[in-house]
Amino acid sequence: MKTQSILKYIISLSIMLAAGQVFGQVATDTVAPPAETVVPAAKADRYGLRLGVDLNKIAKGFYTDDYRGLEIVGDYRLSKKLYAAAEIGNEEYTIDDRQVNFTTTGSYLKVGFDFNAYENWLDMENMIYVGFRYSVASFSQTLNSYKIYDNRLIVDGVRYLDEVTVISGREYSSLNAHWAEVVGGVKAEVFDNLFLGFSVRLNLLFTDKKPDNFDNLHIPGYNRTYAGSFGAGFNYTVSYFIPLYKKAAKPAEKATP
Repeated sequence: MKTQSILKYIISLSIMLAAGQVFGQVATDTVAPPAETVVPAAKADRYGLRLGVDLNKIAKGFYTDDYRGLEIVGDYRLSKKLYAAAEIGNEEYTIDDRQVNFTTTGSYLKVGFDFNAYENWLDMENMIYVGFRYSVASFSQTLNSYKIYDNRLIVDGVRYLDEVTVISGREYSSLNAHWAEVVGGVKAEVFDNLFLGFSVRLNLLFTDKKPDNFDNLHIPGYNRTYAGSFGAGFNYTVSYFIPLYKKAAKPAEKATP
């Protein structure tokens, strides 16, 4: 009797072990394969034309007497970091100085490039840049009036210098100037495709055609020339980016061990 019980126990144990192996194998065979690794799509950079205006020149017409000016700015993306850039403008400015009152009227064109030194992340398209411009202006100068000192005034036998204002109105036309600009600035996207910018410029005057018996004290696009061949300027811009096409960004190169 005991022998039969032992045999039944052994047979039951064997069946349970065999069933466990079968179910274990089935469970192993039915485990879902690991999910495939999802490779993110390559980042694409947008290329296009950005156009805007210089807010500084528009505002200056409101708070500066006898000034009217407009400058249109633009750039076109050539590569990941390099942009072709240009500015075109027109100015009319009457300056009443201590000795002379004159009006400068003319247009200018600046062409060159900007290099973006800022490393954008995600979908940002901001710029911290340095650049260069070659600039040319065509303009006229009108000498409205000037002051001289006349020593013919005699009072009680004493000769005095008398300040006399001479009204001229003479116009000197067909004038021009050429200069270079080193540019540094920023452009930040504040809304979709809308950018605000600021730049400073250091100018080096190459050549300018001067009127007879007068000087170019102000050149459109260059500003005052009192300091000789060197000048400076700045602008505040608002511009809109017009995307034309996209180009896949090159993946970063892995460092060689």
